Order: sequence, then structure tokens, then C-alpha cells
Amino acid sequence: MLIGALVGGVVASFVVPPVLAWYNETGKISSTSQVQTLCNLPELIRYTSSRLLRGQLIGAVIGALVFLYPGFVAARKAEEAEGAAPPV
Repeated sequence: MLIGALVGGVVASFVVPPVLAWYNETGKISSTSQVQTLCNLPELIRYTSSRLLRGQLIGAVIGALVFLYPGFVAARKAEEAEGAAPPV
């Protein structure tokens, strides 16, 4: 699961920024304000970093869930191999 979480976080680091750029229209940060030519830089930084971190968290959770089954299979095989070894 740990490997899956790390892989998911890394993949999300590459996938989320282009998705954020595609998803948001120019100058539109919040749904309550009008589109402006100039932006509020602190709000923009908070918005972008929170979305990136949220995307990484989602990617880590998905990666952990994807690698959960192979982890169970590997643990079961290691347990069976350990039990099949002749006693010394």
C-alpha cells in the first residue's frame, strides 16, 4: 500500500497541474467573484497549492487501494512459502 500511495502521489504531481490549467478559465479563482484582469496573488497561491495537495492526496489514496490486492497476494505467497519449508 505504501508503494501504491507513493506512486499515486507522484503521478498526481504530474497530472493535477495540467488539469487545473485546463479546468479553470483565465482570471476565475472563486465562483463568487467576477473575472478580473489582475489577480490577488496570495489567494491564487492558496487556491493552487490547496488544489495540488488535494489532488496528490486523492492520487495517493487511489494508488494505495490499487496496490492493496497485490500486497495481500504477495504476503500470502510469502506465508505459504515459509510454512512449506522443512523444519531444520
